[in-house]
Amino acid sequence: MDKPDHRTSLVKESPSQTQTKISLSILQLSKVDMVFTCIFPCNPVFQFQRLFTRSRLQQHHSAPLLSPSNLKPSSSSSSSHHYSHTFSLIQDSAVIACLRGNSAEQAMEAARAAVNGGIAVLEIVRSTPGVFEVLQALANEYPTKAFGVGTVLTAEDAKTAMKAGAKFLMSPATVNDILDDVRDTDVLYMPGVMTPTEIYSAHNAGAKIVKIYPVSALGGIRYISAIRKPFSHIPMVASQGITIDSVGDYIAPGAISVVLSDAIFDKEAMNQNNFDVVNRLATSAAVQGKIAVERKKR
Repeated sequence: MDKPDHRTSLVKESPSQTQTKISLSILQLSKVDMVFTCIFPCNPVFQFQRLFTRSRLQQHHSAPLLSPSNLKPSSSSSSSHHYSHTFSLIQDSAVIACLRGNSAEQAMEAARAAVNGGIAVLEIVRSTPGVFEVLQALANEYPTKAFGVGTVLTAEDAKTAMKAGAKFLMSPATVNDILDDVRDTDVLYMPGVMTPTEIYSAHNAGAKIVKIYPVSALGGIRYISAIRKPFSHIPMVASQGITIDSVGDYIAPGAISVVLSDAIFDKEAMNQNNFDVVNRLATSAAVQGKIAVERKKR
């Protein structure tokens, strides 16, 4: 007599038998921590696919299943990375050089002299001829530095600056349209503020850093020291009328950085296109910024 064949034979199953086996498979998979994708080619015209996790089966029975698009990193995570890099450059250098050029060519040469002197964060004033072209060229030439546009007063200019590669924007006042436009981008917007109400309102509206402007007219170092007491949680940049020698005096009471304009881009030197002077002043400012940061850490 022939011995029975114990090998699994292929037998066609009815739809009800197939559904029963699928249900049993689901119960078994629900006990596993890992995520499985199960495909059952039960019929030439029937196929289904599901995602199972124990946590979802036990805790979130009614929750919708994740799709592949949900698993992609959000743009906000990428934005926060670039934003934090610009913030770090501003805080770690303690100096933002502010350039106003008479021509695009002069602005490029002056900017190069400043960056080569040690400046890591540079603002180009909106009124500079060819400001956006200069910005784009500098961003390509020095990709590890942070370049931005200052005295930006319209959302249109802000968008153009961002397209050109601006990592930050500055205004003499708070422009809410710009705040809205940069909210989900990697661009840092520093609105100009004076009073406690303006400081609080700008920060509450989404500004990560506020620019105290015009700081010298408000009392200079004494004003920064006083205003920091109720708003110690709000990062502040001091701007207007600051000299290289006073950088540390502003950083000590709480400013994270200062804006230096004529102190680096000396008017006489700029009129004569004497970029060696600009380079020397930039080097001195960068050194003072580093000293101020180190002293504050102690």
